[in-house]
Amino acid sequence: MPPEFWCYKNKKGGNCMKTSKKFLSLLLTLAMAFTLALPAMAEEGETTPVTPYAIPADVEGKLVVIHTNDTHGRDVAVEGESVGTAGVAALKKDFEAAGASVLLVSAGDFSQGTTLVSLDQGASSVAFMNAAGYDAATTGNHEFDYKLEALNANVSAAEFPVLAANILVTETGKPLFGDHVTFDTAIGKVGVFGVATPETMTKAHPDNVKGLTFYMGDELVECAQKQADALKADGCDYIIALSHLGVSDESEPNRSTDIFAKVTGVDLIIDGHSHTEMSGADAKTVGGALAVSTGMYLENVGVVIIDSEKKASAQLVSAAEWTKVDEEVAAIVNAKDAEVKAELGKAFATTEVKLNGERDPGNRTEETNLGDFAADAILWGARQALGEDQVDVALTNGGAIRASIEAGDITMDDMKTVFPFGNEVATIEVTGAELLEALEAATFSTPTAIGAFPQVAGMSFTIDTSVPYENGPAYESSTYFSPANPGARVKDVTINGEALDLKATYTLATNDFTAAGGDTYGVFVGKSIYMTGVALEDALVNYTRDVLGNVVTAEKYGKPAGRITVIVPVDAAPTNDTLTANEAVQNPTVYKIDDFNYFQLRDLAAILNGTDKQFSVDYNEETGAVNTATGKSYEATGEELKGPAKGEDKSAAPSNDVIYVDGDAVELEVYKIDGTNYFKLRDLGKTFDFYVGYDSENDSMFIDTSKPYSE
Repeated sequence: MPPEFWCYKNKKGGNCMKTSKKFLSLLLTLAMAFTLALPAMAEEGETTPVTPYAIPADVEGKLVVIHTNDTHGRDVAVEGESVGTAGVAALKKDFEAAGASVLLVSAGDFSQGTTLVSLDQGASSVAFMNAAGYDAATTGNHEFDYKLEALNANVSAAEFPVLAANILVTETGKPLFGDHVTFDTAIGKVGVFGVATPETMTKAHPDNVKGLTFYMGDELVECAQKQADALKADGCDYIIALSHLGVSDESEPNRSTDIFAKVTGVDLIIDGHSHTEMSGADAKTVGGALAVSTGMYLENVGVVIIDSEKKASAQLVSAAEWTKVDEEVAAIVNAKDAEVKAELGKAFATTEVKLNGERDPGNRTEETNLGDFAADAILWGARQALGEDQVDVALTNGGAIRASIEAGDITMDDMKTVFPFGNEVATIEVTGAELLEALEAATFSTPTAIGAFPQVAGMSFTIDTSVPYENGPAYESSTYFSPANPGARVKDVTINGEALDLKATYTLATNDFTAAGGDTYGVFVGKSIYMTGVALEDALVNYTRDVLGNVVTAEKYGKPAGRITVIVPVDAAPTNDTLTANEAVQNPTVYKIDDFNYFQLRDLAAILNGTDKQFSVDYNEETGAVNTATGKSYEATGEELKGPAKGEDKSAAPSNDVIYVDGDAVELEVYKIDGTNYFKLRDLGKTFDFYVGYDSENDSMFIDTSKPYSE
């Protein structure tokens, strides 16, 4: 095209326009001036450019602590997603080149997560950390996902000390690994000690922690204080705690915030376990110490810079801000990654839908389609091993599900990433009472996330979170408590469509971790366990092939099957909104929930009595069925139309009562307030076919039985 021509097409595909150089120059000048006069704005769908992280110019003579936690096998550097272990190594080298003393440390959970590290039981993760130049680490609970022999081999291979002062060999009373270590740095002598979550006792397979003692609560406080005191006595000028304790509510009273609030002498707490980002403005101060954490998966690397006066500044460097890698370390990590992918990367099935492996909300808070899929496969696998009629139900802990499976091809790499623990399908015999206790204990914190949350097959139940959980006796060698009142929160349990019989014995299929009493499942401890010999991931592969025909369909697993109902209370506010029915002002009791007005069914029945829309109401307290019959008159009880609700907001919980109209069940949104069902007026209008209107200016509702319902 000749230079004097400028061609563009408009959105409708318009033609080229002939434009002179002089006119084009004028347009460009005006455009530049206009652009400079406006703040920079990203186009829709674009991301704001990220400023790369630069090593500060003034770090010479300072101590830089680079920290990671809960990396879970995300060692490959992926721009914008994971700094990668090679990125961590490059960061350490650049700080050292700038004249800083550098300590590179991990707060645990480094040896389990993806097949990159789990396929060889964590050995590769240690090799990567050795190559990157880690100086110290503490153990996370997931370091114990492998047998103790494998963990001991990993610790022996580590070219850095592994510290966990509160994990003791019961027989000797001595720490399983190291407890503390010191370093000479630019700011003086620095002491580092490690403490690990006592939840490991129940979050790891019981066989993997047999013969070990974990200090918790006050004993853990005492242990941490002794470590700080010993390091101070050794002449340390600065003390760092590597803490795999976390800050989640479910870990109380063994959170880092619980323990270190009672410990003096610690300057810096590097935390892990809860996958929490704490740094910069989000950093915490606990017991006088700065507490930091990076989140998870090497999405960030933590950097704490400490000057000669022991003043510290902390920040997170994200995977978008730091993309540089150490080429030698990258070569080691990438070669192993390629080897694993070659072994496991072939697709064996497809899924039409994403299978939800998220934590919260997800497998630790509610039923998911991946939870259903996994439980179905466990139940099927156990029945294949023992006989179709020999296994009643299946249950697996939500914490065993570690990742989602995206729609498309499914590979063995996907399966081993989602289920990385090497668990085996197992069965145990339980009474109905024991099963109810297990469900109650495993949902004690619901709706707050907990790894024990049961994903199930062959059973259904409801969790009423409006009922407080009451602790009974503590389970032996556990941080968890048995329920004081099994069945207080978990209700309406059915086994294959029949009500749970507390005295009956059921065969439960699960994973060997749960069968042995792992997590909150202390009621299962001591049970005789039948090991099927089928690995969990193999059960899923075989189920997908033999039952699903290698296709996970949207029809079967497009959404959760409705096995678990979680009742979470909401606020119901009294309202003075008025109601006019067929031009007559009425006086019902009304609550507003999420900007919708909810009525008692008996109030509406009383209002419509004598009209062609009248209906009778009969409530069966035994079954929870609300039976209505159109055309029949309502027999008043004297409790109707008591006037506007008064007082403070009430707690409203979704109701499980089934509503029948002329014998047919209908799905309505119903909340229970003070034991009484309340219905959305629009839903009732649609069900009984009368017109519903709302005057927002006057906060008034009206119904007209002479007109049909209209959306």
